[in-house]
Amino acid sequence: MKFYSASISDIVLIEPTEYRDHRGFFIETFQAEKFADQGLPSNFIQDNYTGSKKGTLRGLHYQIRQPQGKLIRVVVGEVYDVAVDIRRKSPTFGQWVGIHLSTEDKKQIWIPPGFAHGFYVLSEWAEVSYKVTDFYAPEWERTILWNDPEIGIQWPLLDHQEPIMSDKDLNGKLLQDAQLFD
Repeated sequence: MKFYSASISDIVLIEPTEYRDHRGFFIETFQAEKFADQGLPSNFIQDNYTGSKKGTLRGLHYQIRQPQGKLIRVVVGEVYDVAVDIRRKSPTFGQWVGIHLSTEDKKQIWIPPGFAHGFYVLSEWAEVSYKVTDFYAPEWERTILWNDPEIGIQWPLLDHQEPIMSDKDLNGKLLQDAQLFD
């Protein structure tokens, strides 16, 4: 496994070592010692799995209490994965990182607590699996508007069409109006 810092150093891109032969391939997607050696958590308490059709945008989600760190990978298809720093005292507050994740490259991304997260589906269908460091708490979940001009995420929208979204995500708050981390 190789670990790389993204443009926001708290975000880590993880490239697993792939072992391939005539039968197929094998990769290790998580190993507690290797994560600990990189200063990353190994105490994941819940695994989540979601499937979405092309053009779907999920996010930007976070929990104001019980914040979740997320280890994200794509099992089927391709997505554009985004993390936004929403820690007011951070030197990278309001900045975002966007990374293409796919079945083909098998890369993963570590997003620590204190970030809003979302992804946009680029393939016909995508399945995303992610480990989290705290339980889902719907009463503490918040959503930042996906196209907040203050953040300025450059989503790679297909055919420049509006994304397919839930009502909750369409009604997200602007960063300036959102409940954030100090």
